[in-house]
Amino acid sequence: MKLRKVFPILAISLLAASPVAAMPVKVTIENLAPAKGNYFTPVWLGFHDGSFDIFDAGGFASPAVQRLAEDGNAAPLDNVFQVSTTNGVSGVLSSPNIRFAPGDVATSGIFDLDPVDNQYFSYMSMIIPSNDAFIGNDNPAAYQIFSNNGTFQGLDLFILGNSSVMDAGSEVNDEIPVNTAFLGQTVPNTGVTEKMPIQLHAGFNPKGSGGILDDPMFDNADFTRTGYPLAQIRVEYAGDMKPVSTPIPGAAWLFGSALFCLAGLKSKRK
Repeated sequence: MKLRKVFPILAISLLAASPVAAMPVKVTIENLAPAKGNYFTPVWLGFHDGSFDIFDAGGFASPAVQRLAEDGNAAPLDNVFQVSTTNGVSGVLSSPNIRFAPGDVATSGIFDLDPVDNQYFSYMSMIIPSNDAFIGNDNPAAYQIFSNNGTFQGLDLFILGNSSVMDAGSEVNDEIPVNTAFLGQTVPNTGVTEKMPIQLHAGFNPKGSGGILDDPMFDNADFTRTGYPLAQIRVEYAGDMKPVSTPIPGAAWLFGSALFCLAGLKSKRK
């Protein structure tokens, strides 16, 4: 049996356009990977009206997607979301150790959501270690948490590695430690530039090639195996939870284990 470790969100911020119509929800994320499997960075979350498209498979990664996929930096994506989304709500969910290790669980405080403006859910996170592997939803309307008549229906999403891990196509997958987040990279954006379209990731270099899978810490990190469990995301009603009322700092940046990650959480209603 895998030991589950439950962690709170690092920080949360609340703002609602209509307190009467808003519904309180919580988000829970668990890393389902096996021991010595994949880690992933703090997960960017966005609630919107169905119009916010993070990326398109077959197209090229935007600068914001590149920064998250290569360095775990969610701030550029969040900035794009805030500028382009009316009454959107966003945040970054993290474990106390910043990244999600296999078995880690994090549960947010309350997001107050409007059934119309925040009808759909989107997410993105970097797979580590990697050059530019990530998970996220291509279709902005893939996850509808409120029905068209405003009824909350929530979400229980299981993410499988072999069908969900994407390659941003912006950095060569050389898996050289100095270019690979979490292995030996010490500054962001240091890999070899590549100009390929976003596509399903082909997987790490085979064992024996000196890459990620040869590191004993990642002996079970081959996410291309059929049915490889990677993550679970749940969006649930949180009427029994108390709102977070303490002041929240702005985006804080930490550099640890060769990875830039957003340590704070930002939420904005316009």
